[in-house]
Amino acid sequence: MKVFDKVVVVTGAGGGIGRELVLNLLSKGARVAAVDINRDALEETINQAGEKKNRLSTHIVNLTVREAVEALPEEVIAYHGAVDGIINNAGIIQPFVHVNNLEMDKIKQVMDINFYGTLYMTKTFLPYLLKRPVGHITNISSMGGFLPVPGQSIYGASKAAVKLLTEGLHAELIDTNVKVTVVFPGGVGTDIMKNSGIEGPSAADASEQDTSKLLTPKQAAEIIVNGIETDQYRVLAGKDSKLMDKMYRLSPKRAVGLIAKSMKKLIEVK
Repeated sequence: MKVFDKVVVVTGAGGGIGRELVLNLLSKGARVAAVDINRDALEETINQAGEKKNRLSTHIVNLTVREAVEALPEEVIAYHGAVDGIINNAGIIQPFVHVNNLEMDKIKQVMDINFYGTLYMTKTFLPYLLKRPVGHITNISSMGGFLPVPGQSIYGASKAAVKLLTEGLHAELIDTNVKVTVVFPGGVGTDIMKNSGIEGPSAADASEQDTSKLLTPKQAAEIIVNGIETDQYRVLAGKDSKLMDKMYRLSPKRAVGLIAKSMKKLIEVK
């Protein structure tokens, strides 16, 4: 779906990849509904949109509240006149601990935001998208959605659920006007740890890692929007995601062992 003159809803639009998606879409002539739970973060997105902000609306929504999500399409249509696509980008990670040491409340929060937030958005907007000449659903999974990462097992499970949900949607909608893309970002230099409420030694250790190989949020957004515009089935964003995708297909056990070894310093074993 070419995004020029289309209306696209972006969740997690207050920072990181989400904000860059908004700015990228605006630069390509799209109209954008930016969704986030953080009012101040959305204000900064508006500021960075500059002269293009007249094609931007902002919506403060808690994606874990189904009723709030279900009210969103009419808000978007009231402002923009239509809705042609959604990008389910919002997500959080978990503390870097084993499942045995992860509190149930945190497990529920990760699943509620990453999976159910994506599901609510998809279920709510799909009837509207089916009425458009063309429509598009883009769901952001993760490299951790196809490759298990110790200390992020619940996060990975939530993103694996997004992966299979999206692939199932592709199969169900294959003969319709709605195209579906699943995205697997590798390492991206964002504030996801801070925004996920993760502090302490593991966060400090992560921040000291070599970031030269990480995608910038702007680069990730460009890859994602290109995937939308070319109706790609799956998008591997980053060299690490592409490499591990190949390795995991060839030798899953070896790939898991490699990731487990590299994650040892980040995991808090209590």
